[in-house]
Amino acid sequence: MLVTGPVGSRRFVLMATLVLATPVWAGTDSAALPDAGASVLRVFGALLVVLALFFAGVWLFKNWQRFAARQNGTTPRLNVLEVKPLGNRHALYVVGYDRQRMLVASSPAGMTLLSSLPQATEEEACAPVARPAFAEALQKALGRRG
Repeated sequence: MLVTGPVGSRRFVLMATLVLATPVWAGTDSAALPDAGASVLRVFGALLVVLALFFAGVWLFKNWQRFAARQNGTTPRLNVLEVKPLGNRHALYVVGYDRQRMLVASSPAGMTLLSSLPQATEEEACAPVARPAFAEALQKALGRRG
C-alpha cells in the first residue's frame, strides 16, 4: 500500500531505515542471519500445501454427492442414461427414473419432453450404465484420427 503525503513519506523512510539498519544492530555475525534459501523453500512449500488443500476442497465440494450416495448404499434413482449432441447447444437425452424412461430435448429455449419410452425391465433398471473406461475412449478417439 503506497501512502502519499508527509505522514506517508515519513513512515516509508522510518520503515526503510529500520529494515536497512537491522543487520547493523544484529552485529556482523553472519550466523545470526537466517539462510535465505531455506526460507524461500519453506515459503514455497507452505504455498504448495495451501494450494493443494484449496484444490482438494474445491474437488470435494464439486463431488460431495457422489460420496454421500456411496455412504447410504443406494444408487441414484434419476439418471441420464444417454446423451446425443445435435449441434449448437441442442441435445437429446434419455433420462431414467426408476424403471421409467423419457426422451428429452434440450435447446437454448429450454427443455422439452418428446416422448415416454417403454419401461425398462428390472435388470436394465438395476444395471449400471456401461461407460467406457478412459483408456478405451482415448484409444478409440486416437484410432479415428490416425
